[in-house]
Amino acid sequence: MSLILFGPPVHFDFGARKLLPQVLASARCAKPLFVTDRGVLAAGVFKQATEALSSDLTQALFSEVPPNPTEASAIAGAQAFHAFGCDGVVGIGGGAALDLAKAIAILATHSPPLWNYSNRNPAELPLGVTPPLILMPTTSGTGSEVGRSAVIIFDNGIKAGVRCPAIVTAAVCDPELTLGLPPLVTATTGMDALAHCVETYCSATVNPPADAIAVDGMQRIFSNIRQAVLHGHDRQARWHMMMGSLEGALCFQKGMGAVHACAHPLGALGYHHGTLNAILLPHVLRLNLDFLGEKANKIAELCGARSVSEMPEKISNLIAELGIPLRLRDLGLERVRLSGIAQAAMRDNANKTNPRLMTVDLYEALLDQVY
Repeated sequence: MSLILFGPPVHFDFGARKLLPQVLASARCAKPLFVTDRGVLAAGVFKQATEALSSDLTQALFSEVPPNPTEASAIAGAQAFHAFGCDGVVGIGGGAALDLAKAIAILATHSPPLWNYSNRNPAELPLGVTPPLILMPTTSGTGSEVGRSAVIIFDNGIKAGVRCPAIVTAAVCDPELTLGLPPLVTATTGMDALAHCVETYCSATVNPPADAIAVDGMQRIFSNIRQAVLHGHDRQARWHMMMGSLEGALCFQKGMGAVHACAHPLGALGYHHGTLNAILLPHVLRLNLDFLGEKANKIAELCGARSVSEMPEKISNLIAELGIPLRLRDLGLERVRLSGIAQAAMRDNANKTNPRLMTVDLYEALLDQVY
């Protein structure tokens, strides 16, 4: 039996960003710390996201967001929170900014190290009260705005989560903020969202509402990702991609699988999470195929494959069509750096819900195939 829980309040539609003043007032947040990255600032998306606010209100800004958020950046953000005298946090950006905003909100009221609160720590401490947190995605990928944890690279080198399912006060999802995303970013973040839908659907955990949401998310992404990549200003394609991203994260409660079990330790080496998920996904599907039952038929139907056996290749062809690398070596990853990844994947929480019982040898073979 699983706990069935579906996230914070979500304001979702074109122009939803205009509700930000209302959302802040409802949260009784008068001086938020804005967490975003330099790319979002440079592209003018931060200005667009906050256009309903006075410029005075956006002066408390933390933009030192690494591509993969770290414990050190979370500590620096919490220091900025106190230096500015803030009473809440607003995260605006992709998954890195949103996960970092969560970690900053935690450390604003909890003493470091952040590892104390990690779901990989055998002595994990419970979280107490945190400041109001509002999240606004500018990509359609991680779904972190409704996700149940903050994924961080800790000072010990482990990439894992801080379990915080109730930390988000509200999510504001405006597909207009994604209209200017470059094609490759659209592709890699979109495949990240697809991997979430697929892996949570394949998890053996019993949660029929989550399965229904995952199927709906897959259908939206398979039907719209090409259009979003090729014609980024297609508003309906962007709407469906953001909804598919959100749906993938609503299903995290089912657990994931070998894609994420490998992507987490590989991501700790500095590689983009969505790109890693895309590279791994067809190979993990092939590995799990005999353990998926009727779910394999459904995924094959949604991706347009003529048969279950053709389904992994069909998804691999989609990845190539979108311009995403197909092998780890294409990222410049040296083979020697794969040492220890299989062992780390076995320890990752995502491994626990892979539909096939994995071993170090199976992970080693998978990594050889993916390299």
